[in-house]
Formats: sequence, structure tokens, C-alpha cells
Amino acid sequence: MSSAGFKAYLKLELGLSENSIEAYLNDVAKLSSFATEVSKDLNQLSLEDLFSFMKWLTELGLAERSQARIVSGVKAYYNYLVLERLIDASPAELLEVPKLTRKLPEVLEHNEIESMLETMDMSRPSAQRNRAIIEVIYSCGLRVSELIGLKINDIDYLEQLVLVTGKGNKQRLIPIGSEALKHTQLYLNHIRNQQAESKSGAGILFLNNRGGALSRVYVFKLIKRLAAEAGIRKNVSPHTLRHSFATSLVEAGADLRAVQQMLGHKSITTTEIYTHLDRTYLKDVLKQYHPRS
Repeated sequence: MSSAGFKAYLKLELGLSENSIEAYLNDVAKLSSFATEVSKDLNQLSLEDLFSFMKWLTELGLAERSQARIVSGVKAYYNYLVLERLIDASPAELLEVPKLTRKLPEVLEHNEIESMLETMDMSRPSAQRNRAIIEVIYSCGLRVSELIGLKINDIDYLEQLVLVTGKGNKQRLIPIGSEALKHTQLYLNHIRNQQAESKSGAGILFLNNRGGALSRVYVFKLIKRLAAEAGIRKNVSPHTLRHSFATSLVEAGADLRAVQQMLGHKSITTTEIYTHLDRTYLKDVLKQYHPRS
């Protein structure tokens, strides 16, 4: 395999990020290992061989999502070989991506989130920041990476909007609730304004005790600790608050396109998972609106 040529194809032709390029190269390396095991040349594998490769991945214990990405890498590799006229046709053309099992995400009820907030000792300086963190994630449905990247100037207090920089540096505006605004302002006025910024924390909204940007790990540990102290037995993470945000909107009848935009989902099919969360809600909708119910 000409890794340099394939890498250039991925970067220039497909416009992939460095992380995606590295993942695709690793995918083809796995295929190369399989080809060695079956004593075949990588460029001479057939569709049947690729089916055997997928079975091999399953036996190795790779998850469906990992397998789906590997299929994308393999397809890209053979398309590259066709483009370079190293093979006549791609054997991966009819190779199907494994059908992903869509697991329903864990969600928290509003009273459970209230219980988490009530466990905080608000006499501690860090508690005001942590309260604002929980309020903002839950009010805006942010990813943890989006939260720790928020800048002071990203919040428009007059219009009650937050400018969020999501995946691929794509920006979106999200409304922010009054409670989240209130606690963010309290944090800014009484804690954040007293802190000296380090180089990594310049302009960042939520700072650690050394004046730098918070880490993802800190936010994960904070939310897990608060859930444990509130007696919540669910597997809780920052993403749980994001799921809870989306679920509450969908259950209240919010338009899926609006929820998609607020979550920053590229496809509405990703957002549609929230329509499956509350069976009681769906049954009530059916009874209320269907003429035969």
C-alpha cells in the first residue's frame, strides 16, 4: 500500500481531517493484516474476501460503529486504487456498512437534575462556577467540548443567546434560559472577575483554579460526583444532560428541525432517536390525535 499516496488522496480529494485520515490508514492496516492471514495480496482481495474480513472483525469483538467506520476506510482505499488505475474495479463497491443498533441514551428527569444542584455547597467559590456549568449544559444541550471552549463574549445577555463552536468549527446560536444566565452572571461577577488568566484561559468563560481552561475530565468527574451524591443510580455523564435537554424539548412537542439545529446535528436522523425515548408520551399523542384511537 502506498500510504503517502492514499494519505494525499484522503486529504486533497476527500478533504478529511488529520484524525480521520489517521483512522482510515489504521483501517486499511487492519485489512492488510487480514490479507496476510489469508495469504493474499491486499490489492487482489475479492468481495467475498471482504465479507470474510468483516466476519473477522466481528470475531475480534469490534463494535458495529467501529466496523462501519472501517468499511468507509476500506471503500475509500479501493476507490483510490481505481482512481490511480492500480485496479480495474473496487471489490468494496457492494460491501455494506453494518446496520447500527440505535441505543436509547440514558436521560435524567428534571427533578433528578434539581437534586444534583441541591447537593452543592454554595458557600464554596468553586460551587458557583460548577452550578453555572450544569445550568448551561442542561439549558443549551452542549457537548462537553463546546462547554469548555465557551468564551466570555460568546454569551449575549441582552438577546439571551449563546454562540457555540461545535464539530468542525461550525458555529450555531442557541437560546439560553434565565436560570443559566443568572448563575453565569453570578459566577462572572463574583468569581471569574477575581481570577488571573493563564495563557490557555485567556477569554475563556469557565476557568480552573489555576486560571486555565477546564478539562473534559474535570466536567465528567463533576457530573458523576453530583449524581452519586444525589443518589442517582443511572450512568450519568455530561452527555446525559445533553440527552435530557433534547428529550425534554421533543416530549414537549418541539419541532425536530429546531432541536436538530440547537444540538448541532448534521443529520436529522441523529435527532430522531429522541422521538423513541418516552413510550407513554407517544401513546398519549396517538390517543389525542389519531382518529381511530
